[in-house]
Amino acid sequence: MSEVSGDAEGSPSAPLSMDIRGVMAALPHRYPLLLVDRVVQLVVGERIHAIKAVSMNEQFFQGHFPGRPIMPGVLQIEALAQAAGVLAVESLGLAGTGKLVYFMAIEEAKFRTPVEPGCLLDLHAEFTQKRARVCKFSARAMLGDKIATECSFTAMIADS
Repeated sequence: MSEVSGDAEGSPSAPLSMDIRGVMAALPHRYPLLLVDRVVQLVVGERIHAIKAVSMNEQFFQGHFPGRPIMPGVLQIEALAQAAGVLAVESLGLAGTGKLVYFMAIEEAKFRTPVEPGCLLDLHAEFTQKRARVCKFSARAMLGDKIATECSFTAMIADS
């Protein structure tokens, strides 16, 4: 059974956490493109803090860059988008509805610190606009107290 936990009363507004099974229940992505390993804290309707454990076993490190492996920036943004997708699924009650969260636009992307094997990438995303069919997010990927990546993006809710 998937771990999804809140407070002792089970209040829907209490912060949630999820293990990999909970993440996989929320997202359609699978290896090698599932880039969220767990959810540390999700506040429904507001924000998410998730984790991506970056391993040397990731397929993209074979070619990016041999001798100095760095996680591609586009995959860092994808990890942030997946974390935001979990937030949207949980906040908008999309689980089991046949609806998916589709990436529409990326804005203001900045890459500040290289992400290397062995890192724990902290994924933070929050709603900046939430509507029934389109949501906007502000997001940042952190390595400890350093910003690795930051961006804003838009997603659309549509049938799968």
